[in-house]
Amino acid sequence: MNRYLEIMICIACLLLSAVIYGQKYSTRSGNLKFEASMPSFEEVAAENKTASAVLEPAKGDFAVLALMKGFRFKVALMEEHFNENYVESDKYPKATFTGKVEGLDVSKLTAEPKTYPISGDLTLHGKTKKITDNAKISKSGDKIVIVGSFTVKPAEFNIEIPKLVSGKISDKVEITYNLALAK
Repeated sequence: MNRYLEIMICIACLLLSAVIYGQKYSTRSGNLKFEASMPSFEEVAAENKTASAVLEPAKGDFAVLALMKGFRFKVALMEEHFNENYVESDKYPKATFTGKVEGLDVSKLTAEPKTYPISGDLTLHGKTKKITDNAKISKSGDKIVIVGSFTVKPAEFNIEIPKLVSGKISDKVEITYNLALAK
């Protein structure tokens, strides 16, 4: 009888910890944008409204996945060149970020955004680079909203910009994100 009670207590503890600590927040409609425009030339910018993201608040673990073909440009030809010539979407179909939000305490989040450092690995075009950013994180109803931006260089991910258009595309790409995650 004692052994049975021990097993039941262990199962109850496991279930309770899964309920308490297993509260993940996620989205499949995260918004990512990038801007690589140069003054006096055509806008080089795109938006992806279908990024997936997961936050495990107890540990601060954070991950984002974006399909490269999900980025939409104002000019269809630019989108085609982006997918075929630059990021090679058929060969490298996604970009991922896996990292950690430092010092996150969901119980202290309010509608007023607070700044939290996020660091981790961005993988794009088959290359991985460490990224650090200070994101604004807030809580709106039952959602956690994470907003921020950082800069990368295409060369860091072996993305070549042809000399013919190199003066029309910035060598620094501003990436912004707005992720509303729900339980």
